[in-house]
Amino acid sequence: MKEFWNERFAQNGFVYGQEPNTFLKSELKKIKEHGKALFPLEGEGRNACFAAEHGWEVDAFDFSEAGRMKAEELCQTKGVSISYNVAKIEDFHFTAGKYDLIALIYAHVNPELRNYLHRKATESLKTGGRIVLEAFHPKQLKDNFKSGGPKSFEMLYTSEMIRNDFKNLSHIYTEELEIELAEGEFHVGKGFVTRFTGVK
Repeated sequence: MKEFWNERFAQNGFVYGQEPNTFLKSELKKIKEHGKALFPLEGEGRNACFAAEHGWEVDAFDFSEAGRMKAEELCQTKGVSISYNVAKIEDFHFTAGKYDLIALIYAHVNPELRNYLHRKATESLKTGGRIVLEAFHPKQLKDNFKSGGPKSFEMLYTSEMIRNDFKNLSHIYTEELEIELAEGEFHVGKGFVTRFTGVK
């Protein structure tokens, strides 16, 4: 898996674009006070760099060295900096009560790792901290949705699944919907996604 992502991120240009995810961008606009943010499985850094541009103190991680290099390049062009670690999910040091925001944007992993990641994310939020998540729904596997994402059913997320993972949060919002994606080369066209926000 590490080799797959290093190869993808080593391609010329930003394979998922340089602009932030639309849902994340809209959610960040609602948050008036900027604090510490964590971006797990952040890839080439488009979302983390955007948050840093808007006053957040940003940590990010991914297991791809090529992703980190792209993220640092992107942040440099925007005149901001982030702390980006190259680490697997199970090796990243999650600090309890550290973050005001954790953004899980297309952070698709197998069920065992998903449960671990979402539990650690909840623990790492401060009281009043927020999770923002967008991920592909199982309907993404239908023939009319060719905009990317895992081809394995078990790595796709429903609202019910995510609500259960984050059942200890409050002010929960979830939605499953069809959207039009325009995020670089690999997220283009119709997509079916699950969106979630919740507050600790």
